[in-house]
Amino acid sequence: MRHSSTISFYTLGCKLNFSETSGIARLFEENGYARVDFKEGANIVVINTCSVTENADRKCRQIVKQARNLSENSFIAVIGCYAQLKPTEIASIKGVNIVLGAQEKFNLLSHVQEWEIEQYSGKVVASEIKYVKEFIPSFSLGDRTRSFLKVQDGCDYFCSFCTIPLARGRSRSNTITETIKTAQEVAATQVREVVLTGVNIGDFGKGREENFSDLVKELDQVEGVDRFRISSIEPNLLSNEIIDFVANSDRFAPHFHIPLQSGSNEILRAMRRRYHKELYTDRVERIKTQMPDACIGVDVIVGYPGETEELFLETVNFLKELDVSYLHVFSYSERNNTVAIRKSEVVPMEVRKTRSKLLQQLSEKKKRFFYEQQLNKEFTVLFEAQENNGEMYGFTENYIKIKSAYNPNWINQLKRVIPTHVNADGTMQAEILVDELVPLTA
Repeated sequence: MRHSSTISFYTLGCKLNFSETSGIARLFEENGYARVDFKEGANIVVINTCSVTENADRKCRQIVKQARNLSENSFIAVIGCYAQLKPTEIASIKGVNIVLGAQEKFNLLSHVQEWEIEQYSGKVVASEIKYVKEFIPSFSLGDRTRSFLKVQDGCDYFCSFCTIPLARGRSRSNTITETIKTAQEVAATQVREVVLTGVNIGDFGKGREENFSDLVKELDQVEGVDRFRISSIEPNLLSNEIIDFVANSDRFAPHFHIPLQSGSNEILRAMRRRYHKELYTDRVERIKTQMPDACIGVDVIVGYPGETEELFLETVNFLKELDVSYLHVFSYSERNNTVAIRKSEVVPMEVRKTRSKLLQQLSEKKKRFFYEQQLNKEFTVLFEAQENNGEMYGFTENYIKIKSAYNPNWINQLKRVIPTHVNADGTMQAEILVDELVPLTA
């Protein structure tokens, strides 16, 4: 039965947050609530927060204000990482009705139903993170092209700059059997690509006699999904077995995103990372030996306390020599309750910005070089629905962004293409092999 209330969602942060938002939204829709766009204003507004950077905290406050301006009498719920870390602080923001912690956010529906009777404000329901142990599966829908499938949550690493273990708790995951069941739910939709996501997905199966490599092999057998893509995975957990399997799989895409954070072993030790740069080099070389056209993305943090100009240049030179395809560059951000915030060797903000800009320029050069290496080779692109000035976009299996004239018949279709040149906007133009439509996997 359709409910009289409308609900909207605003999601900040990572793919994992988008996956969980989608799962919570479906629960409301199944109970008759009508989902609308955030900009329309809704009776119920859910803000799923991130707390990776200080800017994400400020963004949460801005979105609360926007939501209240859009609908003066709406119910506003704040969930996500920031909600777990600073629930009382968020509850004090004018207009917030409830703040739910890491475990409680999945019970949002019952809290909304309670509010419809009691009309409360400023309520906090959040357990201490040490008590958050249950794994709640989720996957995103709405974009019929791809889905983000949550396979793992939490982290046991406690890197010196990161609050995620405090916001999401210990590493945990479902069994392979249960994860496959969730993947089959996704496969029953129109989705053609599934992106595996989590906080530390390489840690899947910890505490059981299963691991991420086992999961990858089982997912490869799921019918109805054309592509699987591994999101971010730690270099020390990216085993030869996983790399070699992906190299020989028809469904797992030759695309890896591997956090580096620094090209200096001194800084890596200070960050409490569980590898050194030599291992990272080994992982990249293994991938490129097995899959020469594979795309490799890299996370890098600049301006970590104690990063001298010499140590920063060590990172720059390391990256220049590394056969990777693009960089995600982050300026170090001070976070409460982390080891790094207690360090005295603070890098000035202007220096952080300068270093970030330099690495972003290097990223552009890396990406263009990677794209140029793919010219005149044949790939498969999955076209998306969005139209932009008469053009449409899609990604190849190795994450090349292809631009083409808009054709509604190509939406959510796999097409054979041959990249012909690199565009000024960072995309590639390609010859579309019109008769080469790739059928949906059985």
